[in-house]
Amino acid sequence: MESTVYIKNASIFTEEYGVMHGALLIEGTNIKAIHTDAQSPPENAGVIDGQGLNLIPGFIDGHIHGAAGADVMDATEEALDTMAGALPAEGTTSFLATTITQAPENINKALANVAAYQSKQDKAEVIGVHLEGPFIEVSKKGAQPLEHIKKPDIGQFKKWQQLSGNSIRTITMAPEHDDTGEFIAYLHASGVNVSAGHTDAGFEAIKKAIPHGLRQLTHLCNAMNGIHHRDIGAVGAAFRLEELRAELIADGIHVSPEMLQLIYSNVGSERLILITDAMRAKCLQAGNYELGGQPVTVTEDRAVLEDGTLAGSILKMAEGARQMLQLKDASIQSVLQMASENPAKQLGVFDRKGSIKPGKDADLLLVDNDLNIKYTICRGVIAYQGR
Repeated sequence: MESTVYIKNASIFTEEYGVMHGALLIEGTNIKAIHTDAQSPPENAGVIDGQGLNLIPGFIDGHIHGAAGADVMDATEEALDTMAGALPAEGTTSFLATTITQAPENINKALANVAAYQSKQDKAEVIGVHLEGPFIEVSKKGAQPLEHIKKPDIGQFKKWQQLSGNSIRTITMAPEHDDTGEFIAYLHASGVNVSAGHTDAGFEAIKKAIPHGLRQLTHLCNAMNGIHHRDIGAVGAAFRLEELRAELIADGIHVSPEMLQLIYSNVGSERLILITDAMRAKCLQAGNYELGGQPVTVTEDRAVLEDGTLAGSILKMAEGARQMLQLKDASIQSVLQMASENPAKQLGVFDRKGSIKPGKDADLLLVDNDLNIKYTICRGVIAYQGR
């Protein structure tokens, strides 16, 4: 028998009508109805009083490697279960399991594991794979292992997409290594979100890749060219090219608070996508960990390789959302655009996720005005309850 949940007295951030004060009815995994007038909850419904709180869509993390001691490259059901169970506490209700540049056999295992994985209703949903690498630029490898970097290869990608059960939704690659645009065009035609990252491409090379199907930039400002007065680079491309959305790690470390403001003021919430790029140490204590077979040292605010290179993050989505909310001219609505709506649209799941509308998945958060999470609901089930 399907469960029924009734959330009353909340400020509901709806897709169609803006912010409405009222109640929302969940039946099973979906949003059944939104009411603006006082109504009695259905018999046998679980009732949540949202008095003084905001009901918003769940966050979608399109770039995350690990959390709570688990990593996608562990290639086990337990690892994905651990990640999916930890993420609702930070407001993430769905995510892309993100791989790293590694030996092909290790990527094979990770992709096959995602293909076999069945998401649980009381955890964040795995909605696909973000294949980060191995088709990247050596000089911008960041924390990607050098020895496994490859040139773009359609045949290899086809094998990986088949192994994944056709679940690769995003690929991070260096467009300068696809001179003809054939690789990007193939990916785009097959429905994959092509993102330029770990790239040394300048502005013109990024611009050249757009007609072939480039539609995104991976972790803006990190592992790419910055803005120069004679070539505004990949970062400048985010500012100038409206065809592109850009991922952003809003931890104040990967991108300084001043640069976050500059990006927000010039790119706008319509084209930014909040991500964590988190690794397995997220939710754990400082110490020594691993990423892509490389030793990583984690302090209370960052993860680094032995040479000091940032190795992903330990950022939680709600923390990134709160960081963006502090910016000039930012609002809860603009943060939701970056953390929920844009990733859903970019990944082709906006028909069921990314906003509050009857018929969509009941992926919902009850938060205060500072985006502190009181409840996380994953497809109709309470997955986290805060204090």
